[in-house]
Amino acid sequence: MNIKTLISTALLAFSMQTVHAGDHGSHHTVAPASQNIVEIAAANDNFKTLTAAVTAAGLADTLQGDGPFTVFAPTDAAFAALPAGTLDKLLKPENKAQLVAILTYHVVPGAVMAKDVAGLSEAATVHGNNLALSATDGTVMVDDARVVAVDIAATNGVIHVIDKVMLPKS
Repeated sequence: MNIKTLISTALLAFSMQTVHAGDHGSHHTVAPASQNIVEIAAANDNFKTLTAAVTAAGLADTLQGDGPFTVFAPTDAAFAALPAGTLDKLLKPENKAQLVAILTYHVVPGAVMAKDVAGLSEAATVHGNNLALSATDGTVMVDDARVVAVDIAATNGVIHVIDKVMLPKS
């Protein structure tokens, strides 16, 4: 499976809200973005934990700003896979700095679409560390997280959905 097929399949499987409802042809057109990154996450049942974490970290205003940003967004299932008690601990006010570090590790400055990632081996994050990028046998990885949907357009950037919460190396 090539990267274009993987992108099309993942995008369609994840979020029909980004596809024109009237398009019944053999191709699908992504709807123009009308919401920012935070609004898209808040409206999607797969991102309730991410939305709560962004709010607890005080990053909601930033991620609603002009950007552009590329967010590798872990699903609720990805957060649920963290060791027991980890999420509750991170959401406490006294651990805000650690939560900010983890969340900013999931954000890359600029709007990096999937087609632009294909030739890259790494990307610098807002956190300051680099994410490792790879594509093998139709599977796209960001560090040790699998990309499950790509190119969800926002007014201030793009969201790529991942199946694991990534932790910064330092």
